[in-house]
Amino acid sequence: MTGQITAEAAELYEEFFVPALFAQWPNRLFDLAGLGAGDDVLDVACGTGVLARAAQSRVTPAGSVTGIDLNGGMLSVAARTAPDVIWLPGAAEELPGGDDAFDRVFCQFGLMFFAGRVGAIHEMARVLRPEGRACVATWAGLPESPGYAALVELLEELFGAEPAQALAAPFSIGTAGALSELMSAGFAEVDVHRLDGQAHFPSIDAWVATDVRAWTLRDMLDDEQFEELRVRARATLHDFCDASGEVVFSAPALVAVAHA
Repeated sequence: MTGQITAEAAELYEEFFVPALFAQWPNRLFDLAGLGAGDDVLDVACGTGVLARAAQSRVTPAGSVTGIDLNGGMLSVAARTAPDVIWLPGAAEELPGGDDAFDRVFCQFGLMFFAGRVGAIHEMARVLRPEGRACVATWAGLPESPGYAALVELLEELFGAEPAQALAAPFSIGTAGALSELMSAGFAEVDVHRLDGQAHFPSIDAWVATDVRAWTLRDMLDDEQFEELRVRARATLHDFCDASGEVVFSAPALVAVAHA
């Protein structure tokens, strides 16, 4: 991702996006990648550090965790929540460390935003030790996350293609074939797994606020447009709510495990 998220937006991201979408994945990725005590881990595009924090508890005391992200706002939140992790600013296309520096490299929902995806995959392969593994997660295609498909459609209806495309961007590597082909640029052995997941937001208002205020839509919609979206979402997206008003819908992921 090339754009910067403010420190305020990063705080909202940690408070709302992490429990709604991202906290359910790290341990499942660790199991697929065979992460163990003593491993040295690199978390690429670490964001506010949800995966790196979870990895730290698995690899200590002998292992280490390093998180890298382009976004200073994200890293400031990450450093506050987990001071024992090594947090570094930087791009996925130029990873820190020499060759053969890490036992496991993870990238949880970041690959879709890299300007140089193939270069980033080559870098993951470079920093892995022999017998190491890279584990990369992307979202399955937009139609498989019906709540987001409906919200993208609503955004396009109200405000045009640009905000709709921004919200759809995380789903741009949406098939096992596309992910496998990308990973094969740097790895000879790649297995792709489809994992079921769910999005959970406390309400439609919370869902809309999270996706606008804690993400790149923050810079695309003004306060008046945000309010218009919130009102229309209440009226048109209620089918994604359960009896309590909580928003719940399917949000599956594709996870590639590649061997050095």
